[in-house]
Amino acid sequence: MEFKIEKKLSAKGGSASGGKNSLGRAGVLITAHGIINTPAFVPVGTKASVKALTSEQVIDTGAEVILANTYHLYLQPGDELIASVGGIHKFMNWDGPMMTDSGGFQVFSLGAAYGKEISKITKITEITDPSLMIPERFDDSNAPRLAKIGQDGVSFKSHLDGSIHYITPEKSIQIQHNLGADIIFAFDECTSPTEDIKYQEEALERTHRWAERSLIEHNKLNKENKIYLFGIIQGGRDKNLRKKSAQAISSMNFDGFGIGGSFAKKDMSTAVKWVNEILPENKPRHLLGIGEPEDLFMGIENGVDLFDCVAPTRNARNGTLYIKNGKINIMNAKYKDDFNAVDQDCGCYVCSPRHGGVSYTRAYLSHLFHGKEMLAATLASIHNLYFIVNLVKKIRQSILDDNFFEFKKEFLSKYLK
Repeated sequence: MEFKIEKKLSAKGGSASGGKNSLGRAGVLITAHGIINTPAFVPVGTKASVKALTSEQVIDTGAEVILANTYHLYLQPGDELIASVGGIHKFMNWDGPMMTDSGGFQVFSLGAAYGKEISKITKITEITDPSLMIPERFDDSNAPRLAKIGQDGVSFKSHLDGSIHYITPEKSIQIQHNLGADIIFAFDECTSPTEDIKYQEEALERTHRWAERSLIEHNKLNKENKIYLFGIIQGGRDKNLRKKSAQAISSMNFDGFGIGGSFAKKDMSTAVKWVNEILPENKPRHLLGIGEPEDLFMGIENGVDLFDCVAPTRNARNGTLYIKNGKINIMNAKYKDDFNAVDQDCGCYVCSPRHGGVSYTRAYLSHLFHGKEMLAATLASIHNLYFIVNLVKKIRQSILDDNFFEFKKEFLSKYLK
């Protein structure tokens, strides 16, 4: 792994509450398809497509890397088809670095969370009342579920046609090598934050065994040494399990590390810090599935180098837009005749003046969304992705300029007001 730390976060230049103990850093990660300047936000291209955008439009937002979904591409169009044309880069016309997840999140979303309103991020901060537990592993045998977990792997029922598939750690790595991403992840089990400690312990041991098997299979296939494999730390909300996982995964010869769910929102910073205080400093760390602005600052301050999240584009498709003063719902009536740019301080394609000084206005986007025009999703996604990608770039620069804490305070005071 070619990863160089350019500068560590210091307490200089602002109110450094905890600054002396901060783990943040700015670095450079070199892959076979280009450089990633870290910290960096990674747009999610689930099915080899960042929804509503072309690859060229994603590049224009400033994004340097995309993450695609192993499970979805395995089912459609098939990893072997993608391999036959030279891999995912050629398949989706993307020249830059690519990442693929392992399919482990589908263990959660198609299993424990399927048909229920359970997220890997919970608002519960202390689970002390047994009534707050959801003992679904043991008491809901009749509940719908598309994934079942065994000791050797996971059986999936395709959400497309109901066909049965069995994914093992070896199979996950084989699929990811067929896809040909630059950075891939070990197969893991992402547990529900509502699971009891007994099940969290069992799942963690399983994740560690699967990590070892993923690494062995990767080493067999990685003949040209061009693909990096990240091991995933799990452990739920338990401090001891998180630390145990960080120690176990860091003892294996992974190129970098992913920090997986599940968290309580208010506990996230401590959980990330528990892990990153143990992980080796000279390898990159990726926080999986996290991307709200306040969480980006938290993760970077606690030593995270990469983030991926569907939130910017998902919010965009629902009409929720990021601006410096928070989020706005462009569907609200007050934007119907608002002829200002979405965010006058934004440099994205949507907000930048052209054609005689005119940009796409809030009123126009409001019209597109109310009229259910496809262009609505494209323009909103360009704006949101640009906002988040370049926010992380600004955070990176603030580390280089020794004013991270000042920038954090100034930004969040406006965004969270």
